[in-house]
Amino acid sequence: MTDPDERERLERLDARIKALKEKDAPSPHMDNHYSQAQLAWRMVIELVAGLGIGFGMGYGLDLLFGTLPVFLVLFTLLGLAAGIKTMMRSAEEIQRRSMAQAAEDDDTSDTGEEKRKNNGE
Repeated sequence: MTDPDERERLERLDARIKALKEKDAPSPHMDNHYSQAQLAWRMVIELVAGLGIGFGMGYGLDLLFGTLPVFLVLFTLLGLAAGIKTMMRSAEEIQRRSMAQAAEDDDTSDTGEEKRKNNGE
């Protein structure tokens, strides 16, 4: 039968081996690919929605006042500007989220190195 000190050493060794295997394991590319595609579609939909809403408002005002191309062109351009602004806001949000995730990953990897240095490994 093994003594408790040897068993504890084996458990620590097993935990280190598992940690190293998890670190080197490839991340699933499919999830990342689909999340990027979803973000791209979100931005496209925001742009098209801005154009559509601007077109609809302009066309409606032109029918109401009897001036066909004036409000249609004006509100379509305003809708385009609003769609681009919304799309840029979404891109900033995505960038902030990815930078926060990268900083969090750096912090966790730094603390792991500090623990190893403190343990004398």
